[in-house]
Amino acid sequence: MANTYHQIYLQIVFAVKYRAAVIDKSWSNRLYGVIGNLINEANCKTIIVNGVEDHVHCFLGLKPVVSVSELMKTVKAKSSKYINDHSLTSERFEWQEGYGVFSYSQSQVDRVYKYIQNQEAHHKKQTFLDEYLSFLKQFNVEYDDRYIFHEPI
Repeated sequence: MANTYHQIYLQIVFAVKYRAAVIDKSWSNRLYGVIGNLINEANCKTIIVNGVEDHVHCFLGLKPVVSVSELMKTVKAKSSKYINDHSLTSERFEWQEGYGVFSYSQSQVDRVYKYIQNQEAHHKKQTFLDEYLSFLKQFNVEYDDRYIFHEPI
């Protein structure tokens, strides 16, 4: 679109179904690369994708013509297909329904990048549930406790 300028930075967080810790270090970087490529193929710009064994963080530049819900539908469907097609888990892989999406300004890009880059160290100190709830509170997002990514039983 001529004369259309934008700067939309989003962090999207989503979890493995039932918060199963099945994303193994031996193939996690391949998965993050697949997810990054899917974001780029959707006409957005991947900044960083990283996570731990039970969830993923994507930081990206969103084009205004792209719907976040359509982007996530594609990313989750095609990345789970990749995992299943390559038999990377012992059982059928699925992502949990839903995701969190949070917006940032240009001045926060480096901080968010470093935060996502250091997920493994971060989660030695804080659980995913605590992290996710802190995002919701920090961004003043109203939520229904029934639909929060609870800790696995």
